Amino acid sequence: MLFQSKTDTTPTARDRRNRMAGLWAAELLGLLGHAARDYAHDLTHAHAQDHDGDGDEKLIQRLGKDLRGKVDIHEIREKLSHLLHEAGRQLHHQDPDKH
Repeated sequence: MLFQSKTDTTPTARDRRNRMAGLWAAELLGLLGHAARDYAHDLTHAHAQDHDGDGDEKLIQRLGKDLRGKVDIHEIREKLSHLLHEAGRQLHHQDPDKH
């Protein structure tokens, strides 16, 4: 991962990353409003228990299938890495004493 050494990889950070990835994918799919939020919620919920490396692969495959023809797997991996870094940053700013 691009930001691995400084990235928060806790389940909370991964769940936040998955939600942000869902909103990103929803935008690429042209989903708006409730449809976008529902898609992001579904993606987050479907992968909420997958906090191992295999879970990330399942998420990448799901996004690859959903976004076929819009972005490639390499772009999805880079986006997830960036979003995990961003999720960790957001969590750190919410409660810096925990990090």
